[in-house]
Amino acid sequence: MAESCSLLDTSEPHFRPLVVIELAKGTKEETIAWFTKRIVDKKGNGGAQLLVKPLLTEDGDENIYLVGASHLRLLLGAEAVGLVKECNDNSMRTFTYCSRKTFKDFADDNHDFLTMAECQYIIKHELENLRAKDEKIIPGYPQAKLYPGKSIVRRLLTSGILVQIFPLHDREELKKLRHSWYGRVKVGYQPLDEIRCYFGETIALYFGFLEYFTFALIPMAVIGIPYYVFAWEDYDKYVMFATFNLLWSTVILEVWKRICAIMTYRWGTLLMKRQFEEPRPGFRGVLGINPVTGREEPVYSSIRRQIRIYLVSLPFVCLCLYFSLYVMMIYFDLEQWALDYHEENESNFSSLMLYVPSIIYAVVIEIMNRLYRYAAEFLTSW
Repeated sequence: MAESCSLLDTSEPHFRPLVVIELAKGTKEETIAWFTKRIVDKKGNGGAQLLVKPLLTEDGDENIYLVGASHLRLLLGAEAVGLVKECNDNSMRTFTYCSRKTFKDFADDNHDFLTMAECQYIIKHELENLRAKDEKIIPGYPQAKLYPGKSIVRRLLTSGILVQIFPLHDREELKKLRHSWYGRVKVGYQPLDEIRCYFGETIALYFGFLEYFTFALIPMAVIGIPYYVFAWEDYDKYVMFATFNLLWSTVILEVWKRICAIMTYRWGTLLMKRQFEEPRPGFRGVLGINPVTGREEPVYSSIRRQIRIYLVSLPFVCLCLYFSLYVMMIYFDLEQWALDYHEENESNFSSLMLYVPSIIYAVVIEIMNRLYRYAAEFLTSW
């Protein structure tokens, strides 16, 4: 980065709230003061260098805070997260503050250069990567332990001090989007670019796929109508229809891959460099230097990680596989017992007993699935 964020004045005369932070009611004043100070403090001091204002509720409890950022801070944050924007020569490149003049539609007074979704993503990224320096505990809560490199937001959430963090709606922008999207009856495509600017790429891709899939099903529906109306006895016609469905399903998938690549390239997400991401908020490690980026961040020994995988995770997976096979063999034995019992008695009760092994097996599978899911999430995080 050509210019350090800590050395620049990132104050903003017009505060624009983008993200909401809700603290638990009754949060201690010293905790609020410490947390808000870390949010507004300079990057060089371990802060996020954002803007914070309390939102007074009807009962006067200041447990909700609005978070924003100056235009300059958002531009520097866009470089930090590796946002890809369109240049004046129509190419897509990673945004850098020093070469900002080369990007399309950029101007120092154009606050719409970054979309609302991008601004909220930058703020969320900065908040999640607020990490402890020398603090051992969260002020006011001795039971909430900290260590160098620990995510502050993560600890506040797990301690119940921080209730939630969520993006704030812009009523005017939402009204415009509603009018162009679903506010009036029309036949046409969805405004995917506008959806992306407001909600982000993930939501826009979701609605883009729904739109594409709806149109892609029209040929299958048109060809399938005669098969539904007329009861043909020539089964060769049904074979032809099944063959068409098989081929068309493959075509649908391949064409969607191409359309998806076009949209993600145009929106800049196809070229984003994920290898320079900050560690996830729940990552645990000692504060050190990343050998790739040279930045100070939590690191964890690769040898210790391999030991956890091969001495804990792998044996546990093998044990689960053995237990699953053992339960399946018990089910086969029960099924054979029920069949033998039915052959000996030939009664209504014995007929019902034929379904008992399957019912028991289904219940056991559901229980095991829940246990395995919990164990998988726990081991993955651990």
